[in-house]
Amino acid sequence: MKTQYYTASSLDGFIAGPNDSLDWLFPLGDLAETSYPKFIQDVGALTMGSATYEWMLRNVVSGPKAQPWPYGQPTWVFTSRTLPGVPGADIRFVRGDVRPVHREMAAAAGGKNVWIVGGGDLAGQFYDEGLLDELFVQVDRSPSARGSRSCLGRSPSHRSACCRCGRWGAGSRNFITRCRVPSRSDQGRFRRGQHEGRVRERGASARSRVASRPGRDCDP
Repeated sequence: MKTQYYTASSLDGFIAGPNDSLDWLFPLGDLAETSYPKFIQDVGALTMGSATYEWMLRNVVSGPKAQPWPYGQPTWVFTSRTLPGVPGADIRFVRGDVRPVHREMAAAAGGKNVWIVGGGDLAGQFYDEGLLDELFVQVDRSPSARGSRSCLGRSPSHRSACCRCGRWGAGSRNFITRCRVPSRSDQGRFRRGQHEGRVRERGASARSRVASRPGRDCDP
């Protein structure tokens, strides 16, 4: 079982347009022709934030082109407000710490994967707790979506994530990057290495400045 964040991103790292809109995703092509069908068949439970859920209520299950709720798996929605459910869908509203919710999702998934649908801030919370295993990012080759949220949220720890990535698939307008997120111990070693490197650089710079000062006589 893996916890995965499968999302789409503009070339410069944004996953949503103004006002958390996902309308920019529609021109990316037919979903059935992407890696999504292969991905979703191994998903046993999923979660999303309230902004993502409300967008789906407005644009997927209601309106002139209303469709049924697209997921047969149980869905956990993180929200601090009271939101409407969807008839016939297994939707569970939660709030607070992601760790106990993750345990519930893992049990419900029955050995299959857990999918973090979005948004980026929620995925970042799972990352901060060492619960995120993989990223799947469908990158649009077009210019920025002028979005309001980046791939793993806003905090510096998310932006400094060190992942091992490889190409998973490609289309005429986009490509899929699959990244393994390192364990918390690997992240700690990476950050310690960064810190030690900065310390060495500062020490070398200080020694260089002392050695280059004119008029200094080292003899007694």
